[in-house]
Amino acid sequence: MRILVCVKRVPSPGSRINVTGDGQQVDTAYLGFTTSPHEECAVEEAVQLIERATASHPDSNDDHAVMVLTLGPDVAAEQLRYAASVGATGVALVEASGGLDWDPQRTASAIANAVQRLEADEGVFDLILFGNESADGGNFQVGIRVAHALGRPIVNGIKGIESRPDGGFVARRQTDAGYEVYELDAPCALGVKEGINLPRYPTMKGRLASRKAQIETLDSAREAAAGGQARVRLHRPPERASTTVVLGDSAAAAPAVVDLLDELGVL
Repeated sequence: MRILVCVKRVPSPGSRINVTGDGQQVDTAYLGFTTSPHEECAVEEAVQLIERATASHPDSNDDHAVMVLTLGPDVAAEQLRYAASVGATGVALVEASGGLDWDPQRTASAIANAVQRLEADEGVFDLILFGNESADGGNFQVGIRVAHALGRPIVNGIKGIESRPDGGFVARRQTDAGYEVYELDAPCALGVKEGINLPRYPTMKGRLASRKAQIETLDSAREAAAGGQARVRLHRPPERASTTVVLGDSAAAAPAVVDLLDELGVL
C-alpha cells in the first residue's frame, strides 16, 4: 500500500495575524508555523493504515510507504521533517515562488503535476489524503481539484478509514443521523477531518531520524496553470472589545442579577 498525504504550512492556530503595509502579504515576522490540523490528522491516519497493513502482512513491508508532500517555500521543510519524525517514509517539497498568487486553482495544478511526476518515477499511490480544508484559507477546494485533475474519486469530511482486502478503502463521514459509508476502489483520494484520530508526538528517535530525511525537491510549480482568482488586498478585521460590568456588591447585587437573568430568559 502506498499513501500520499498533502499538507500545508500554516500560522499556528490562535496566533495574531498581522498584514504588511501594502496589504498584499501576511506579516510573518513574529509568527510561528505548524502543519494544518486536519492534515496533521491525515498524516497520522496514513501511518496507522500502514501499521495495520504491515501487521496483517509482515512479509510485504517493502510494499508499504507513506509520502508527505507540501507546496511552499524552503522553510516548509520544517513541516516535512516533523512528518518524517512521526512515521512518514518519504517527504517531498514542491517549491513555490512567493511572487505568485497561490489560489486553490494554481495550488491544485502544481500539486497534481507533482503527483504525476512522483507516480511516473515510483508507481501509483493507492490513496491520496488531504485535510478537509486548510486552517488559514479554508477554501475546501484543493483536494477536490487535485482528485479531479488526476481522474480519481474523492470524498471529503472523512472521520474513519479502513483498507479492504482487495486494495480498496472504506471511508466514513459523520452526519447528524450517524455515518455515511463510502466504498472506493484504489486509486482514490479522501479529505480527512480533524478528530479522526489523536496525532502522536514524535519520539526522540523519530526526531533524530527526521534530521537525516532526504527531502525530494520538485519544481512542478513552474508548470502550474495560472489561477482564476487574484489577490486585491488583505484586510485584518477590527478586534472585538469586551467589557465587564459590575452589578453590585454583596446582597445589594441580587436585584440586578435577577433582572439580568430575566432579561436573558433564564427565569
